[in-house]
Amino acid sequence: MVVGTLQRSCQVAVVGGGPGGYLAAIRLGQEGRDVVLVEKEPALGGICLNEGCIPSKALLHAAEVYTATRHASEMGIEVSGVSLDVGRMVAWKDRIVKRLTDGVRTLSEKNGVEVLHGTARFTSPHDLEVLSADGEVVRLSFEEAIVATGSVPARVPGFELDGTRVIGSREALSLTEVPRRLVVVGGGYIGLELGSLFRKLGSEVTLLESAETLLPRLDPEVGQALGRRMRALGVDVRLGVRARGVVQRDPPVVEVERPESGVERLEADVVLVCLGRAPLTEGLGLEAAGLSTDARGFLPVDAALRTARPWIRAIGDVAGPPLLAHKAYREAKVAVESMLGRRAEFDNLVIPAVIYTDPEVAWAGMGEAEARAAGIRPRVGTFPLRASGRALTLAAPDGFVKTIADDATGRILGMIVVGANASELIAEGTLAIEMGAFLDDVAAVIHPHPTLSEGILESVDAALGQAVHVLNPKG
Repeated sequence: MVVGTLQRSCQVAVVGGGPGGYLAAIRLGQEGRDVVLVEKEPALGGICLNEGCIPSKALLHAAEVYTATRHASEMGIEVSGVSLDVGRMVAWKDRIVKRLTDGVRTLSEKNGVEVLHGTARFTSPHDLEVLSADGEVVRLSFEEAIVATGSVPARVPGFELDGTRVIGSREALSLTEVPRRLVVVGGGYIGLELGSLFRKLGSEVTLLESAETLLPRLDPEVGQALGRRMRALGVDVRLGVRARGVVQRDPPVVEVERPESGVERLEADVVLVCLGRAPLTEGLGLEAAGLSTDARGFLPVDAALRTARPWIRAIGDVAGPPLLAHKAYREAKVAVESMLGRRAEFDNLVIPAVIYTDPEVAWAGMGEAEARAAGIRPRVGTFPLRASGRALTLAAPDGFVKTIADDATGRILGMIVVGANASELIAEGTLAIEMGAFLDDVAAVIHPHPTLSEGILESVDAALGQAVHVLNPKG
């Protein structure tokens, strides 16, 4: 029931308080704009801070500490009485999330951003209606707007979530008990990360992926290396299978179709559904604003992130793939600069991506197959981390660094890192590609020793045929 209606006007309305939305709002506030940030959830930060990037990485780190402690005897460290209190682990994760989301709220307020909590919908090209949880309505008129509503788990018939037995990533990150049997449906980023997490915490994990290999869009060596490690951890990785749906709920049973053996029924304690995400535009009233989505549900934008209504911009997941927080951060900066009348376009050459598995997987730019498809003959250098002194001292020899360059010019086109701290290392490859670096440029940069970052230098040397710590390929 609507209990009251308020009227408010502002220069800029930002719809969505996730990474893109709050960054845009704060930057606009710093520039002296009258900004209202609308967020439907009680806390700012969006999926990333509240139920995605941050909480998952906290739990993945905790699981790694738990695993390392249990297997420290190889280094002469004997630890007895190691136990797991998942409730306390989740509480620790929640404290990290609260600290960060409280920080975002404080920064927003200190920069003059007004935060409205409620669900927003357009009622005209220059008006929003914001309905709060207690029924209050704010009619918000704006000169310009930024849509940053993010994404939601894709709805897949047969895999409807019930929040307890059949769950998504949000519920998985708040489980206070480790399920004995976990079936993960989907071998993408989220499925791989959470599958490895719960295996390390003690679950019997079965991971179902319809493709014939893990991460089929990347170079084959990536999926092979990750598959070997997942199986070494004890994850039952099943490739080339089609999960038809959850056919029973208590206990849940997943029906799986295999080409060679017909239909199989897998019983679990919990089924974790990780079948992708979709842009969140439902209920936003786009038609009233004179906007429409494309065939995939995204809001089309130009290089300055302007929609068909130039005073309304869209950033982050709702503006198109890849659905990554750091893409939203960059788009927010571009959108703000454009709104301020400065020359700004989203013209980045590459967007790095990371999967926080064990080992981590990170990449930027082209792989070998992509280069060939573009008519470029690739020159490739690969350095295995088992030849890295630093990787061995970290007991992390799994993985490799691969650099892909244009054979004709030596210009660096792409980089793939599989291994410990790949998420940190890929920034160097991203910078090299963005700045148009050549193999010789990186080869001349002194990298500290002993470090994992030397793997990048070593892969470049290998591409140049000048490797010292691995054999150069003949011919």
